[in-house]
Amino acid sequence: MGVTWDDLEVGTEAASRHFGPLTRTDFVRYQGASGDFNPIHHDEEFARGSGFPTVFSVGMLQAGILASFATDWLGASNVRKFGVQFREQVWPGDELTCSATVVGLDEAVRTVDLELLCTRQTGGTAIKGTATFVVG
Repeated sequence: MGVTWDDLEVGTEAASRHFGPLTRTDFVRYQGASGDFNPIHHDEEFARGSGFPTVFSVGMLQAGILASFATDWLGASNVRKFGVQFREQVWPGDELTCSATVVGLDEAVRTVDLELLCTRQTGGTAIKGTATFVVG
């Protein structure tokens, strides 16, 4: 971690991080870990029959990637709030970039509010979120 209160101000950005390209195997591994076995995420025929061009990721995979990115920066034990909004589907071969920007500070309790983004290589937003961390 290594980030201290004095290192942060509104507008501070974490170094962005790249993930991927994501594979079907990544999708299936997440499904196994989460217990979400909806075939739309691993069965090509089922996905096409449902009107999609191919299988797509379980949205919580991107949420987990974004959460890991943020906690790697400010520490997992320091999370006080984390929330996401799903925006675009993530497909096999997609490459994701996570970013975080400080949007608020509360000096009285030493909390930092973040705006989080997980974008696809297309420029579209796969998921956006917010988080609050306590920072010493």
